[in-house]
Amino acid sequence: MDAVVAVGHATWPAVYTPIAGEEYVRRGLAEWWSPEGTAQAIAAGRVLVSESDGHVTGVATYSLDGDVVDLWKLYVVPSAQGTGAGAALLDAVVSGPGAGASAIRLAHLAGNDRARAFYEHHGFSETHRTAGELGGPDSVWMRLPLRK
Repeated sequence: MDAVVAVGHATWPAVYTPIAGEEYVRRGLAEWWSPEGTAQAIAAGRVLVSESDGHVTGVATYSLDGDVVDLWKLYVVPSAQGTGAGAALLDAVVSGPGAGASAIRLAHLAGNDRARAFYEHHGFSETHRTAGELGGPDSVWMRLPLRK
């Protein structure tokens, strides 16, 4: 659990401070990367990790909504970015919980151009935008249709 939480603390400040500010990062880490919430997601079997040399380098967290997989988190620590860890985590979601699903949906913050490019490269397309949470930028919702 500590290693999963550490991924959030290693990634969020660098990614979101320039986009949404320090207060957004502080609140997001407290709300979405808390040890209690993370432990619950792990216990429910909704967390996948990537590892390198025995260290957790990335995290994917998901839930199921009918036949749609909601991908809530996909983060890779800076030192492992560009190694294929993110693509491997996404592939694990597609082939695991996504195996019987009609689609995978997710949201990223407007202004997170790197995330958008990654998801578009993997076949996701934007469906809509909603007001940002915690006072941040809008959430950009994307969807990847899957074969059933």
